[in-house]
Amino acid sequence: MRPESLSGDRVGDLEVLTHALETTDAVDGVVYDIVVMLQPTSPLRRPEHVTASVDKLLGGGFDSVWTLSRTDPKYHPRKQLVRDGERLEFWDPQAETVIARQQLSPVYHRNGAAYAITRECLLSQKSILGKNASAVVVEEPMLSIDTLEDFDAVEAALRTRDSEPS
Repeated sequence: MRPESLSGDRVGDLEVLTHALETTDAVDGVVYDIVVMLQPTSPLRRPEHVTASVDKLLGGGFDSVWTLSRTDPKYHPRKQLVRDGERLEFWDPQAETVIARQQLSPVYHRNGAAYAITRECLLSQKSILGKNASAVVVEEPMLSIDTLEDFDAVEAALRTRDSEPS
C-alpha cells in the first residue's frame, strides 16, 4: 500500500513507481531490474502488448518502452487551437504552414496498455521515459477510461471483440 502522500489526482507516476519499486525490493529482499506499469484505465490491453513491451525493453537496451496508439490526423497537434479569453490562436505557431493533412508527420499518444521501465531510468534518471525510450505501437483500437461515457464505450468494444471469431 502506498502512503496517503502518494495518493490522489495530482501525484505523478514517477513518485508512485519509485515508491513501489523501493518498497517491493525491501519487502521481497530482491533488487528488481524493471518495473511494468499496467494502468487499470486501459482494459483493452492484451497479454501480447505487455510481453512485446518487456521483450523490446530487454532486447533493445532501452530505458523504457511504452505502448502507443497512432493519433488520428484530425487531432494532430498542429491542428490544435488555444483560447486566451476571446482570442484564438494555433497551439503550435508552425501550424499556419499546414495546408493539407498529408503534410503532417504521424504522431502517437500513450494508450496506457503497458509501460516497461528500467530501475536505472526510475532511480538515476528520475524519469519514466528516460533518455533512450522506444515504443510498441498497438494497431488495434485502444480506449482509456476517464469518464462514464468511456466506460460504456469500453464495454461495447469488449462485447464486439468477444463476439468475433478467433
